[in-house]
Amino acid sequence: MALCCRQMAAQGLIAGRDGNLSVRLGAERVLVTPSGLIKSLVTAADMVEVDLAGNPRRRGARKPTSELDLHLRILRHRPDVHAVVHAHPPAATGFAVAGQEIPGNLLPELIFVVGAVPLVPFGMPGTPELGDRVVPYLAGGRNHALLLANHGAVTMGSTLDEAWIRMETLEHGARIIVAARQIGQPQPLSLEAIRGLVQQREKDG
Repeated sequence: MALCCRQMAAQGLIAGRDGNLSVRLGAERVLVTPSGLIKSLVTAADMVEVDLAGNPRRRGARKPTSELDLHLRILRHRPDVHAVVHAHPPAATGFAVAGQEIPGNLLPELIFVVGAVPLVPFGMPGTPELGDRVVPYLAGGRNHALLLANHGAVTMGSTLDEAWIRMETLEHGARIIVAARQIGQPQPLSLEAIRGLVQQREKDG
């Protein structure tokens, strides 16, 4: 988790104290990043363990991330999810600030690795309102990435690596789409190609 924080900071996916992570350790155990620390400087010892209700499981000097409710809402509603990454990737967040979803018919990597990326209406960061906005998009277990209007993005996975990869792929894809729009009109993939990618994604799990 500390390595993920440092790498996201180095790649510009977060800045300063931005961003937070959670990893499910067991049925009632979750490890989350601390509140108030510069993410490029966090260590393994800084992580905070809580239960699914948000109660600390052990005494420590650190407080859990201010976005704890967001992470726990996702983990409670999605038993298949074992890790959540929340960041502010510039290009992807640019779509969210503009009130646009990232097109899902342009890049094989977005279709295969990330899947559909709906835009969640704005909810005040660090409050239950944000969790309330996110919950409807968790039903059915189909979405593994969400744009948060005027805020950032969330990715989920069965492992931290999977959620982390999805965040990197989401931002990389968003940058490519922005570049394509500056050059000309992006050309969508054929329906046949999209179906093939979706089928392969489902086959590979």
